[in-house]
Amino acid sequence: MKVLKIIIQIALLYAFAWLGGQIQQWLHLAIPGSIIGLLLLFVLLLCRVVPVSWIEAGSTTILFYLPLFFVPATVGVINHLDLFAGKGLLLVAIVIASTIITIIAAGHASQWLAILTERRRGTNETIDRVEQLQAELEEESGIRMTSQIAQDERTTRNDKQQAASASSHTKDASQAKLYRKKGTQL
Repeated sequence: MKVLKIIIQIALLYAFAWLGGQIQQWLHLAIPGSIIGLLLLFVLLLCRVVPVSWIEAGSTTILFYLPLFFVPATVGVINHLDLFAGKGLLLVAIVIASTIITIIAAGHASQWLAILTERRRGTNETIDRVEQLQAELEEESGIRMTSQIAQDERTTRNDKQQAASASSHTKDASQAKLYRKKGTQL
């Protein structure tokens, strides 16, 4: 039963590769069809249209046998050794340099992602902790928090501005009465 499940899941993976090939031929894209199929599978997994359980056992089996898939490429290189003749040191240098560059890029990317994740987690934890402390202070001592005090100050400032505006209108009205009494206009 387990073998049948693995075969069906590998067939599903192959179906995505085939579908990607059909899309590539239909749209005349420069991207290989297998890559399009994998991207399609990735999107469907992200959207949870295709559950991971549908491909988990089959993909694990394929990954287990992955080194065997490199044998044909290695044999192909051995068949064309004349292309690499006299360039052995250059190839070794290129392999070492590309490995070092890959390690450095992966290290920097993982550190950047770790810092980004920690900042998000830290920010959320800090905000939660501040809100918790504010609630505790309010409960224990009845002290109003800074945001409430700032709100009260804004309200007081607005009230003063309205009062000043109203008094200036009253002042203007009383000056107008004085000018009318004297017979002059504003």
